[in-house]
Amino acid sequence: MKTVVIYHSQTGFTRRYAQWIAEAVGADCFSLSQAKGVDFSPYGAVVYGSWACAGKIRKLGWFKSRIRGWSGKRLAVFCVGASPAESPEIEPFLRRSFTDEEREWAAVFYCPGGLNYEGMPLPSKLMMRAFAKSTRAKKGKTPEEEVMAGMIGASYDIADQRYIEPILAYLRG
Repeated sequence: MKTVVIYHSQTGFTRRYAQWIAEAVGADCFSLSQAKGVDFSPYGAVVYGSWACAGKIRKLGWFKSRIRGWSGKRLAVFCVGASPAESPEIEPFLRRSFTDEEREWAAVFYCPGGLNYEGMPLPSKLMMRAFAKSTRAKKGKTPEEEVMAGMIGASYDIADQRYIEPILAYLRG
């Protein structure tokens, strides 16, 4: 089945996952800006990847607005974030991002990426620095918040190819 992977990446983690997926299944791979002129009719599978910030998957509306038009195609969305894969808030976040009907049409996956302060535009960097400061200053933090406070103070990379395995299994049927 001919597959296309479309991604929206800010600091490179989502792009890296998109390239890993594309290489593994022999897919075409385009950034979201490149995909705006792509004819999707030859593709039997469409994979969309983007990054999470402030409780939202960035540019998800682009994908969602096309779901009905891609009826009959195998559809997948992967989201890349700074949280570890085992974080308890991942599943509820993904569930809130899609309606029940949308989840019937597209499979949804999470891939941990990390933080790359050096690659962030200034507004994102300032927002993350403020969030890190407020998280560290919070009194009565849960154990999860303690871990997060320690992680988000500096750049880190927890991306790993093993996290694409469920996506590949889905694409292979």
